[in-house]
Amino acid sequence: MFKTLPLAALGSGLQIQVRSQDAKKLWVTGNPAIDKPREIALSLLKPTQAQIEHAWELHFGSVVFESYGFAPRCAIDAEAMNEAIQGGASAAELSDLRESMTMSRNATNERERKEFLEAFHAAGVTCIFQNTGEEGSDPMRLIKRLAHFTKATDLMRPELSKVVTAAEAVALKKAGQVGLCFTTNGVPLMMDWESVRDELRLVRLFHELGTRMMHLTYNRRNPIGDGAGEPHDGGLSDFGHATVAEMNRIGVIVDVAHSGWKTAFDAAKASKKPMVASHTTCASLYEHFRGKPDETIKAICDTGGLVGMCCIPRFLGGKGDVLALMDHMDHLIKRFGSEHAAIGCDVAYTSRFDKEERAKLLKAPSGSAERWEHLWPKDDYVTTLEAEQSLAWSNWPLFTLGMIMRGHGDEAIRQVIGGNMLRVLKANEV
Repeated sequence: MFKTLPLAALGSGLQIQVRSQDAKKLWVTGNPAIDKPREIALSLLKPTQAQIEHAWELHFGSVVFESYGFAPRCAIDAEAMNEAIQGGASAAELSDLRESMTMSRNATNERERKEFLEAFHAAGVTCIFQNTGEEGSDPMRLIKRLAHFTKATDLMRPELSKVVTAAEAVALKKAGQVGLCFTTNGVPLMMDWESVRDELRLVRLFHELGTRMMHLTYNRRNPIGDGAGEPHDGGLSDFGHATVAEMNRIGVIVDVAHSGWKTAFDAAKASKKPMVASHTTCASLYEHFRGKPDETIKAICDTGGLVGMCCIPRFLGGKGDVLALMDHMDHLIKRFGSEHAAIGCDVAYTSRFDKEERAKLLKAPSGSAERWEHLWPKDDYVTTLEAEQSLAWSNWPLFTLGMIMRGHGDEAIRQVIGGNMLRVLKANEV
C-alpha cells in the first residue's frame, strides 16, 4: 500500500510516494536541530501514527500564517565580525552588524540560504508576520530591521517574498514558496509634537515600505499608552485614540501584544477594524503580565480580530511545554471560538552553523548591561530544556497535531494556523 505524504516535512515543497510502513517517522528531516525538538514534543504529546499522518496532511495542505514571529535566523560570519572588532567597531556597531547577518545573510550566502529554506519548509509555514522593527518608537531604530528583511526578500525572490496582501500569501502557498509580512515593535513617532497629524505622518510612510502591523507599545509606557511591563496601567491616551484611528485609516493592523491590560482593552474598544494581540497567553490560566485576561481577549475578539498564543515557556505557566501551549489554545478556542485564535510563536529556528561561527569570535567590547525598553518584571520561573525544545519554531506541525489530539476539527484548525490571520489582514487592506 502506498500513501502520498508531503515532502515539505522533509524540507521541500514537492510530493513523493512512500510505503506506509516507512512513514512511521515522516517528521524526521535528517537535521538534528529540527529532529531532536520533535522527538521531545512527541514524547510529551504521545500521538498515534494515524494522528501524526492526519496532522501532516492537514498542516502541509493548509496556508500557515504565523501571527507574529521570526524567520529562521542565519549564522553570523565570524571572519567579517572579527574584522570589525579588530577595526575598532563599537558595541552598537557590532550589534547592528550581528543583527544584519542573522536576518539577511541568507540572501548572500548559499549555505545559509539552503539552511533557511529547508527550515522554513520543514516547519510548513507559508508566511510569518515578521518582526522588522526594533522595540521603540524612534523611526531610525525601527527602520533597521525593516532594511535587513527588505534586503532578504528582494534578493531571495521568488523563494522568499515580501507579503502585503492576503491574496499574496495564498498565492505563495500554491507556488510552494514562502513569505514575510512586516510588523514593527512600535509606532514610528516624529517626537516633534507640533500636532497630532504631524506626529503620525510616518505611519503612512512605513505602510508604503510594507509594514502591515504595529505594536502600540512595547513593555514600557509611551505617548500612546502603557506597556505590559509597567506596574500601573492608565489605558490608552488621547493621542493613543488618534493613533488607532490613523492605523485603521491607513491599513495597519493594531497590535497590543505588549500593551498593558487596560491599554489593550481601550484599544480594542477604539478600533474600527479587526485588531490583534499577536503573541500572548491566557492570563486566566496563568497570570503573567505578558498574557491577556479574558475581558481583554473578548474585547479584541469583538473587533473581529484574533489572539495569538506564543511559545515562551515562562508566559505559559505549569511546565511551560507544548502541553501547556495546548491548554492555552484549548481555553482560547472553547471560550472565544476558533475564528479568533492564532499562533504567534515569538521564537526562531537558528542555523545549526551559528554555534561554530560564534566559537571563532574575538573578544568584543560589551554593550549596556540591560536594555531600557525590555522592562521584564522578575518572576520565579525556571525553564527546562524539555519546555524550550518542545516549543521550538520548527515544531509547527506538532502544534497542529496537538490541536487534533485535543479534538478540534480540521476547519477550526485551518482557521487557527492561518485562516484567521489571512482574514484580519484582508479586513485591514485599503
